[in-house]
Amino acid sequence: MNAATLLLADGTRFDGAGLGTTGIALGEAVFYTGMTGYEEALTDPSYAGQILTFTYPLIGNYGISGTASQHPHACAAGAVIKRLARHPSHYASVQSLGDWLDVQRVPTIVGIDTRALTIALREHGTIAAALAVGDEAIATVEAELTEYAREATTRGLVASVADAYPSGETLGDGRMHIVLVDCGVKKAIIRDLTALGSRVTVLSYEATSDEILALAPDAVLVSPGPGDPRDLGGTVDTLRELVGKTPVFGVCLGHQLLALALGATTYKLKYGHRGGNQPVKDLVHGEVLVTAHNHGYAVDGDSLPAELEATMVNLNDNTNEGFRHRTLAIEAVQFHPEASPGPFDARNVFARWLERAARE
Repeated sequence: MNAATLLLADGTRFDGAGLGTTGIALGEAVFYTGMTGYEEALTDPSYAGQILTFTYPLIGNYGISGTASQHPHACAAGAVIKRLARHPSHYASVQSLGDWLDVQRVPTIVGIDTRALTIALREHGTIAAALAVGDEAIATVEAELTEYAREATTRGLVASVADAYPSGETLGDGRMHIVLVDCGVKKAIIRDLTALGSRVTVLSYEATSDEILALAPDAVLVSPGPGDPRDLGGTVDTLRELVGKTPVFGVCLGHQLLALALGATTYKLKYGHRGGNQPVKDLVHGEVLVTAHNHGYAVDGDSLPAELEATMVNLNDNTNEGFRHRTLAIEAVQFHPEASPGPFDARNVFARWLERAARE
């Protein structure tokens, strides 16, 4: 084992043991509360640029299957674990989590007090951090963190993870044709759409409105992804040009991008919403859903223009969780209907949207 250190921008320091991958991971320190789902979380593109702390004390006990991964490679910048299971036991396991993290070159620290770290993050909010593994990395980590905290940006994060599917690739053979604008799409979204009878063509977040409309889609879905939606001004312009020409649905980052395109504003949350237990009230159907979240930015519900109505609200902090256009087939949700990991409460959101889009 290597020596390892996690350093927060406020000076808080945690020393532990590192795995085989040495070096420094820089990013925002965040935490994930699920007891399971570590394979999906580490490969969730929305965690790009973040050092992911697992609050559950034992991680890795069922290994890595490969089938649960949401992206071809790990997306989180680094991992923080209290205790790592070295000998997993599960029929689908093909590799231990520790071995997989090293193959994926994810700097990882184990053996620290993740409860104390989580409390620190809850007190401070999302904070810049550096995870150093190895003596050489530890010697320079303070200087690296100082520089990162001074110039931290989310620009480039979407480009780093919007590479799971070649632009123009079509998956599924259903009758309804969906163009998916890829800002860092999870495999589970395509799984759910194709299972509902759709044919999905993936296009880059840099695709123009002409390129999208040339495929004659029945509807367009804007995927989740990492970072500040205001970084993607070109994508916002493209979505604005699609308004009134095709049904559009946004998920997570797609929700924020679509809101910007329609005249609303977004802002950075102090803590962010992450994990699989966020309560959301569906204002249209009168339901309360337990939902999966992974985002650090939100749509300002008070900024929604008159032609938009709020459809979802977070019951923890009253932040906007969804909206729809009053006359056009445009809507979006902040949470992840596909979960992976997470609860199944919102699985019918895609089905309801596809039904509405088919009527347009």
